[in-house]
Amino acid sequence: MGKIRKKNNFFCKAQLITFAIILTSGVNTAQVEEDFGIKFAFYSSAWAVDSDDGMRLMLFNSSESELTLDSITFLKNEQERELVNIKVQTKIPSFGYAEKEFEYIDLLKGNDCIQRTLAENWKLVEISNYTLNPSVRNLIIEDTESFRIYQCSEYVRTKWTKASTDEEIETVEWVLFHFETE
Repeated sequence: MGKIRKKNNFFCKAQLITFAIILTSGVNTAQVEEDFGIKFAFYSSAWAVDSDDGMRLMLFNSSESELTLDSITFLKNEQERELVNIKVQTKIPSFGYAEKEFEYIDLLKGNDCIQRTLAENWKLVEISNYTLNPSVRNLIIEDTESFRIYQCSEYVRTKWTKASTDEEIETVEWVLFHFETE
């Protein structure tokens, strides 16, 4: 069975993720600002074990302005009662990082792809608004024949404010639920 080694330095992980996003996007910094704004990823140890451990949200601002991420709403379906709205209210410095801790929020409900994948013993490792691969998360995979990655997608509505102009921005974009298995 394949072995996986992880580095636990969270700051280095965030820097590497950002570098990989910019590198793999094939665009310059000005285009990244225009196209992406805020990159984010949710993590929770509750996904690895059956617990109610909290969640961590890591944020990266790829723009020249300080931004405040106001909220992220998971659009589970078109019925208002099934939306999952997360009030973030966190400032992110220009070309900088921020993080926020939350009580556990069930982001896995209402999606058949997620339920099927979890039933097949896949482990959810991250929910983010960008694609990634194991090297981005500092995983060294020694046996690629026994290690697999799978993703489910869902739409979210993000709202943020530009500090320099007080301009409020709202977008609908996709997030990926990143699963791994050995």
